[in-house]
Amino acid sequence: MDDYPLLNLFLTMLYLFLWVMWFFLLFKVITDLFRDHSLNGWAKAGWLVLVILLPYVGVLIYLIVRGRSMHERDEKLAKDSEAAFRDYVRRAADTEGGSSGSGGHVNDLAKLAELKDKGAINAAEYEQAKAKLLA
Repeated sequence: MDDYPLLNLFLTMLYLFLWVMWFFLLFKVITDLFRDHSLNGWAKAGWLVLVILLPYVGVLIYLIVRGRSMHERDEKLAKDSEAAFRDYVRRAADTEGGSSGSGGHVNDLAKLAELKDKGAINAAEYEQAKAKLLA
């Protein structure tokens, strides 16, 4: 360790960190290019060629020129994903569905489990009713 000073170790760690961050930005830029529906194919190809042939400069230019819209697309994707998840949860846990639909089965199974816990039905009756519901 005598021939490699501590400052060189810190510089090596800094270079490694910057290299990894640049790869992260490169992949982020490339995925953003293909996710953007406002660009036509030639524009996407042009940006891709710029990013690949002039890697550092191309990524920096892309971030300067299209950074704001890149953020807006990320935000829209997150909102759409959250809305889809909430819609899925709402449909799966629907309490107004009665016996029709998946929410009705959830309610009916919950009622069966409650009856079994209270001792109104035994385990065999519970399994039989559950099999009938899920069939």
